Amino acid sequence: MKVMFDDRALAANAGERLLDVARRNGLPIEGTCNGDLACATCHVVVAPDWFARLPAAREEEEDMLDLVPDARRTSRLACQIVLTPDLDKLSVSLP
Repeated sequence: MKVMFDDRALAANAGERLLDVARRNGLPIEGTCNGDLACATCHVVVAPDWFARLPAAREEEEDMLDLVPDARRTSRLACQIVLTPDLDKLSVSLP
């Protein structure tokens, strides 16, 4: 499967976190807390047509996104997006 990151196709595996795909491919994304929902340094913007296909963000993720100065309606944390076959060709960008 693939993930489209700023129009760049990246190989991904079902069950993998979007954060790990981005890191493996050298994208400039931090993920300082490594997915413990203690920061928002893995903030991504999901393409609007993909946003509704993702599971809803948990309250803890929403709380972290409230701290992001450039958060948008389709903002998510890459550490909280677990890839499934239904998300093949998911399109996201870095803010």
